[in-house]
Parts: sequence; C-alpha cells; structure tokens
Amino acid sequence: MNGVLIVDKPASLTSHDVVNRVRRMLSQKSVGHLGTLDPMATGVLPLVAGNLTRLAQFYTSSEKSYEGTIRFGFATDTYDAEGEAVGEAQPVTLDLNHLRQLGAKFQGVIEQMPPPFSAKKIRGLPAYKLARKKKEVVLAAVQVEIKSFEILSCEADRAEFRAHVASGTYMRSVAHDLGRELGCGAHLASLRRTYVADFDLSDAHTLEQIEDLARQAAWDELFIHPRKLLSSMPSVTATEDMAARIRNGRSVNLPDFSKAKQVKVFQGQRELIAIATRIAGTLFRPGIVFVAEQPAPAHHR
Repeated sequence: MNGVLIVDKPASLTSHDVVNRVRRMLSQKSVGHLGTLDPMATGVLPLVAGNLTRLAQFYTSSEKSYEGTIRFGFATDTYDAEGEAVGEAQPVTLDLNHLRQLGAKFQGVIEQMPPPFSAKKIRGLPAYKLARKKKEVVLAAVQVEIKSFEILSCEADRAEFRAHVASGTYMRSVAHDLGRELGCGAHLASLRRTYVADFDLSDAHTLEQIEDLARQAAWDELFIHPRKLLSSMPSVTATEDMAARIRNGRSVNLPDFSKAKQVKVFQGQRELIAIATRIAGTLFRPGIVFVAEQPAPAHHR
C-alpha cells in the first residue's frame, strides 16, 4: 500500500482530519499529507501512503493555484470567513477595473504579513495558539512570490479571483491587504486549491470515492501512477542486479541524463525503489531507498 493519492478536500475538515479518515479507509497507519489546507478551504490535498511518505521532502516548496471569493466591507481576526469581524461593517460599491488595478500590486515578489491565526512560529509556538488565547501576536513580514493574481468578476460585496503562487503565500493575507488598500476591510470568503506540484483537480477523488475504490481494492485507479511523481526528475528502470545493489545502498552506474543531479529509479513499471543522486559521470548513489514491498495478493498488483 505505497502510493500518492489526491483528495478533493471538503470544507470544514482539517487536513489532519482527512489523513485520519484515509488511514481508516486504507487500513494503513502510514499516511501523511504534502502541505495543509485551511479547514474552510477545499480542493487538491495530496496524501502519501506507505513507504512513499518519504517523498514529502521533495514537495516542501511546491507552487500552488487557487480560485476563491473575497468579501469586502469588514475584516476578520483570522482573515477569513471563520473569524470574528474586526470593526464595523461598511457599505461597499465595487468597481471591477479599480479592483484589478489594486490587485496588480499583489503580483511579483512582495512583502506579506502572515495572518495572526497561522502556523508561523513565535518563540517556538504556532501563532494561532497565541491568538486563540488573545495574546499579542507579533509576526514579521516575509517575502513571497505571487506569479499571477487576477480578479475575475465582482458583484455586490464580493469578488472572484484566480491566483498562482509560490510556496509560503497566504491568500488570506492577500484578501485582508486588498481590503485595506480599498479602505473598507475584506476577508477570504472561500478558497479552492486547483493545483499543487504535479497534481490538479483531475487527479482528485472525494472521500466518498476513495472509500468506494478502497472497498473494491482498485488501487491503480486510486493512486497516482508512480512514473508521474516528481515529473521534473528523470526516470530509469533498473535491472534486477542494479535494483539489488540499490536496495543495499550501493552506488550504481545509470544512463546519463544530461547531467541530472537526481533520478527516480524503478523496478518494473510501477515500483519506485529509490531516488539516486549523481556522484560523478554516470555513477549514482541511492540517497533515499524505499523499503521493498512484501508480495501482495494478486488484486493489489
């Protein structure tokens, strides 16, 4: 039961809630996620199971795409719809062209203040733990990159947007700061992640679909094909002798991939056995070796 599956996360569940549910569905303790989504957010949440949980280190800086709604007229303490209103609500008349002009300020490399209700650490404690206790939260602005941010439409007090961002960007902060620019306050009303790393909504299953596929043992349909993982990294299929050396942590000569620093090593078409790092020339050392699978029942193959 080693693989990567993509959940279309529903609203109201934490990412950890989703992990716990999938653990039960797969009868598999070793399940983790590749980066959290806020409870109110929906969409692409990649999970790793079995020995492929070790792939998580390669996805720490993944780019992401979102669609969502910003509500103008008042800010909230969490910068989203789950928080308490800050200040009096104000009447709002939105102009699409003006919003787009303001939105242009949030593209490129910018300084962003993380929300007080976030996982950013303050003296070793997550900021949200201090914020929940009504303690002062003093965060420093961080540099983030927003590759694109487009206001698609607006109606009444709400605007729809689409964004593509580098890792570490808070769309809640974008909504909050846009409301401050407009002078009326704003917060994130809804958020849907449509893409992260190699995965998009076309790869995703609902929790109900995952439960059904697990019941049918339809593993090939449930899990992403291993050859699609880490798409920017070349793949090589090892011979039995090469695979044996790699599993024992020994260096091997692999085909030259235009000086690629790392390659994915497979045994057969579907079994990822290692991530190997170039030492010199065509000599590669297995940096991460995935524990060999035990023989599985025929329907698991």
